Amino acid sequence: MPAKLPTKTTFEVENVIQPIFTGGSVGLDDGARVLATTLGEDAVLTDLNTGRRLALVEGDGEVISTLTITPSTSHLIVCSRSLSMRVYSLKISEDHESVEATLLRTLKPHATPVVVLAVDRTSTLFATGAADGGIKVWDIAGGYVTHTLRGPSVMVSALHFFEVAAGEDQPQKRKPKKGGSKGAPVVENGAPGETSFRLAAGGQDGRIRVWDLNKRVVIADLDSHVSNVQGLDYSTSQHALVSGSRDKTIIWWDSRTWASRRVTPCFELVEAVGFLEDGRLTYSAGANGCVRLWETETGREVTKEQQAKGEGEAVVSAVCISQARLLLCVQVDHTLALYQTPQLEESPISSLDPLRPFKRISGTHDEIVDLAYLLPDQSILALATNSEDVRLVSVADHEPSSDSLSEGSAAYCGQDVALLKGHQEIVLTIDVDWSGHWVATGSKDNTARLWRVDGSQDVYTPYAVFTGHAESLGAVALPKTVPQSQDARDDPLSHPPEFLLTGSQDQTIKKWDIPRQRPQGLGKGSRAIFTRKAHDKDINALDINSNGQLFASASQDKTVKIWDVEVGEVQGILKGHRRGVWTVKFAPPGVPLIQGEQGSVSGKGAVLTGGVDKTIKLWNLADYTCLRTFEGHSNSVLKVVWLNVTSGEKAAKGSPQFASAGGDGLVKVWDANLGETECTLDNHEDRVWALAVHPKTNTIVSGGGDSTVTFWKDTTAETQAAAAEAATRLIEQEQELENYIHAGAYRDAIVLALQLNHPGRLLNLFTKVVTTKTPDEASLTGLKAVDDVLATLSDEQIFLLLLRLRDWNTNARTAPVAQRVLWALVRTYPASRLSNLSVKGARGQKSLKEVLHALKVYTERHYKRLEELVDESYLVEYTLQEMDSLAPSMDGMKDNLMLDASS
Repeated sequence: MPAKLPTKTTFEVENVIQPIFTGGSVGLDDGARVLATTLGEDAVLTDLNTGRRLALVEGDGEVISTLTITPSTSHLIVCSRSLSMRVYSLKISEDHESVEATLLRTLKPHATPVVVLAVDRTSTLFATGAADGGIKVWDIAGGYVTHTLRGPSVMVSALHFFEVAAGEDQPQKRKPKKGGSKGAPVVENGAPGETSFRLAAGGQDGRIRVWDLNKRVVIADLDSHVSNVQGLDYSTSQHALVSGSRDKTIIWWDSRTWASRRVTPCFELVEAVGFLEDGRLTYSAGANGCVRLWETETGREVTKEQQAKGEGEAVVSAVCISQARLLLCVQVDHTLALYQTPQLEESPISSLDPLRPFKRISGTHDEIVDLAYLLPDQSILALATNSEDVRLVSVADHEPSSDSLSEGSAAYCGQDVALLKGHQEIVLTIDVDWSGHWVATGSKDNTARLWRVDGSQDVYTPYAVFTGHAESLGAVALPKTVPQSQDARDDPLSHPPEFLLTGSQDQTIKKWDIPRQRPQGLGKGSRAIFTRKAHDKDINALDINSNGQLFASASQDKTVKIWDVEVGEVQGILKGHRRGVWTVKFAPPGVPLIQGEQGSVSGKGAVLTGGVDKTIKLWNLADYTCLRTFEGHSNSVLKVVWLNVTSGEKAAKGSPQFASAGGDGLVKVWDANLGETECTLDNHEDRVWALAVHPKTNTIVSGGGDSTVTFWKDTTAETQAAAAEAATRLIEQEQELENYIHAGAYRDAIVLALQLNHPGRLLNLFTKVVTTKTPDEASLTGLKAVDDVLATLSDEQIFLLLLRLRDWNTNARTAPVAQRVLWALVRTYPASRLSNLSVKGARGQKSLKEVLHALKVYTERHYKRLEELVDESYLVEYTLQEMDSLAPSMDGMKDNLMLDASS
């Protein structure tokens, strides 16, 4: 059995909530499944039902000006500020987990950026409208222009394909009747026939032009709007075209005469308009942030009166999928709001309740400055996102449903659940009590708020407002002590926390009494128990210890102070940081004994701090001394949290751990006893402001300035098991290799030696093969079995063998073996295979060229040495021959000896 491996703490990315939309155009297929959105210079394809990212289509380095997806999900068209247009073909995987986007062509459609796109219902044609007023119609499959439509040099703001029966509308043949609408010619209806294709184009000048694509002529020039036409739609059953404009009006046009049927003022900038219920209803949305419904026949608004929403919720565009009864509205704050369109069963239409979004998707969470788990099951995450609203998103464990586009369906991980609305300025800090039902927030509006969160009823209500600070609140803290009362433990929703602590830029700390009953008016009934001038600079963090008797305050004045909760008196001051302190955290109960450089301390008597000086310090609360300083971050330490002591070996060893987040975009996990980094987690591109730990699974969740929330799963147990299994398997394979070598099974031995990467044993094997006294006939290496092995190697195995041959070839003693094996490889594989091996890694192909070059150089050197030896051998042979010619023959020497003897 292998020796027991040391425990190594590991974390892996389990889930990521990342931005999908940063403003611009969106597209949705007819199945309301694949959502295409703009993410800066890239395009993102998302499954609207499950929230999974299906594909990320990289851009050309310039911001995307507009994009669209075909109704059949066959193609994606992307236009950017670089004046390029890229057409991709889309292929959805069978499990609907991914989409393969293949670039078909790149074109330059106009001399100015394309600002609007439209696709016909058959997914065969699309139109581009440019900033200079140019309009072109393209064949998607062929990639060529079918129509170039000339118009005034005014930016195109809306395009819409539609179809009519032939003869339903004709080009203007005579002047309009007296008193008729301007630009609305009266024409004669033609006989019904084949379908004719039309393209309606609205411009920044408020004019609408309708083109007959069959005859390539303008059949209507509608001039009643006085500002940008933002929305166009056509209803076949109503024979009507509807237009919405920023002049705050909606106009319905009769497609048979192109006269305006009615003009309805909306008293808001209209950004989107369209037909519902086979044209019986018309929807509009705009600056008020509300979806309004109108009766098409009368132009009467049928939705009840609605209050205008905030600026951030103003609608800038909308996509309607009639088959799915879905309306998707894009808001100014990059939120995608999904509405279920009504189904009418009565006529005439009575008043309807205002539409409420059944689902919200945050395109981007902006900069995440704080976060916290909510509810006892930690199924909701509260996010402070550089906004005055606190976003609640689901982090449930269940699998996302494939039919989640319906009210009451379970939320997938990352889906918006609710907004905590009430603050007037950006929320800076969040804290939660022991139960997860009570949430405190601090804001730049100089107030703190307490919220009651009831997940079972989906009720999220403000409970109290705390006013009194003169500047922004950078820290709030709620007690984490479980109440002794059984009623309070069983029904935490009816028992708010006893008090709230707040710290502000005004350098004061306040302790607030929380009313037992919700006050009639928010802010009434809440009073400060005490106010203390705590620090000389901004207060960045507060934390209350596990028994609720002490609290700590961290400040930009480089100090951390320990306070008595009851009376608000300083118990100790922690001095040692060279710069401001961003974070402070008491050790939770159950933390084992901590060994420090200045001695040991009970776990619950320790506190962690992190600051701008890039260090983390561990302090002893017994004498307020620093036990250890942790260095490793290359920028400010912004947050520290303790990890839970897990069962098993770690608990037995008594190894307390904590995590830290820094301005360098890294999350580090530390061993408090060893003072070393256990692992570094890297998945953020900006500073990491927020950090939290799941109390049951030990999952670390981090949020940062890159709008990304990352969930890190503790995989220590899995890593340990995998390492032990790999060690056992390695021993078994090495034993197998010894057995193969002993039995002379060269084929299996060579394959296994390559797999285990044992160059010494591999060289011995090839040496025995090459120098065998009984080589196989016509074998390249000496044994046919070895030739067969070399002929069946994979690209990775060939590359690994070439690496070994390169090393052996540099040594004169092992070069003959290397040359023999290299000769066998060259005879076995064509040169194209050897020069185009599929080598993994960014430097794979470069490394292959370097290896082949090294083999070539040393091989040439060996052959040059052999040639020199041959030349030298000729010289030796010549010298011997000349010596033979000069020396007397042996026969003559014998005769002379005989004569001498006879005489």
